[in-house]
Amino acid sequence: MVYDFETLNKTRAGNSAKWDVSNGDLPMTIADMDFPTAPEIVEALQEKISMGLFGYEEIPPEYFKAVADWYEKEHHARPQENWMIFATGVVPAISSAVRRLTSLGDNVLVQAPVYNIFYNSIVNSGRHVVSNDLVYDGKTRSYSIDFTDLEEKLSDPLTNMMILCNPHNPVGKIWTKSELEKIASLCLKYDVKLFSDEIHGDITFNENGYNPIFGLDSKYLDNVVVAVSPSKTFNVAAMHAATIIVPNVNLRAQVSRGLNSEELAEPNFVAIPGTIAAYTKGGPWLKALKEQLLKNRQLVLDFIEEKIPQLKWVPGQATYLLWFDISEITDDADKLAQFIKDDSGLIINPGSVYRGDGQHFIRMNIASPQSMIQDGLNRLEKSLNDYQQ
Repeated sequence: MVYDFETLNKTRAGNSAKWDVSNGDLPMTIADMDFPTAPEIVEALQEKISMGLFGYEEIPPEYFKAVADWYEKEHHARPQENWMIFATGVVPAISSAVRRLTSLGDNVLVQAPVYNIFYNSIVNSGRHVVSNDLVYDGKTRSYSIDFTDLEEKLSDPLTNMMILCNPHNPVGKIWTKSELEKIASLCLKYDVKLFSDEIHGDITFNENGYNPIFGLDSKYLDNVVVAVSPSKTFNVAAMHAATIIVPNVNLRAQVSRGLNSEELAEPNFVAIPGTIAAYTKGGPWLKALKEQLLKNRQLVLDFIEEKIPQLKWVPGQATYLLWFDISEITDDADKLAQFIKDDSGLIINPGSVYRGDGQHFIRMNIASPQSMIQDGLNRLEKSLNDYQQ
C-alpha cells in the first residue's frame, strides 16, 4: 500500500494544540505528526464507532497480547502479558507513579536536558527535581552520562525515583544495553525506583533499534516500571492509551493501585481497538513513515549545510525531533526562538525549557510534509540572517 505523507490537513487548526497559532505562523514544535495515521487504525476506529455503543470498556486479553507481540517482533524483547497494566497515557502514569512510589519532599532524578513535562509531574506532586545532567561534547556533538555524578545523586537517601527517557527526548540518544544495565544496577543498589518512558522507542533509524529496559536480564528488573504507547509512533496521542509494564509483582500492585485510585486505568471507547490495530496491522505504515522521516531529515541537513552552516545538528538516531546546537549564533535560546517567531512566524522549541544546557539549543519537529518543512527552512534561514545582522 502507498501511504500519504505529503498532504497537510489544515482543517485540524482550531482543535489541535500544535496548530493553535496565529494565521501565518508555522509550528514545528509539539511532538505530533502532521501526517494522517495508518489507514488500518482509522478503519478499526470507524468500525468501532459504527457499532453505536459507547459504554464502559474493559481490557481484553487481545490488547496485552498485541502489545507483547509487537515488542517481540519489532524490538526482540517480549514482556510477559501479566506484567502489563493499561493507563490513559504515559504522562498521567508518570505523575501517578511519582505520587504512589515516593513521598512528599523526596527527590526524583532526571537527566537534563529532558522532556519538560517530567518536571511538571515531579514539582506538581510536591517532590524535588534533581538532575544528573547529560554531558555534552561540543567537538563530537554528542551526549553521555556522568555515572559518577549519577551514583552520587542516587545515593542520597531522599532520592527515591529516577525517570529515564529511553530513547532520549530531545537529544535523540539511544541508550546502549550496557548503559541501561549500569543505570538499573545503580537504582537497585540504592533502592531507587526506575521509571523508563519508552514512548519514542519505535521511531529509530539505527540498525538494531532501541533497547527496551524490560528486555534486560531479570536481575535488573525488580525496581523497574516501563511505559509504552502507540501515540508517538502512529500519531494517536488523543486516543489516550498506554501500557505500563512492571515485572516485579509487588511493585506492579503498587503502581496498579495508584493508577486505579486516580481513575487512570479505564479506557475510552477507541483506545483498545485503536491500539490493537496499531500493533497488529501498523507495521507496514511505520516502515514507510521511517523512510519518509529519513528523507525529511536529509532535506533539513542538506539545507542547513548549504544555507545556515552555523546551525549544528546533534546527531541522534531516534525520534522525529532534531536537536540543534546554536552556540555559534547565541547563548540565549529563548531570545532566539522568540525572534524567529516574530520575524518569520516559524515556531520552534527553545532548548531552555528542557533545562540542563538547553539554552544553547533549539528543537525542531520534522514529522511533516516536505513542502511544510521547506517552508520552515526558508523561514529559519531568513530569521537567522536577520538575527545576525
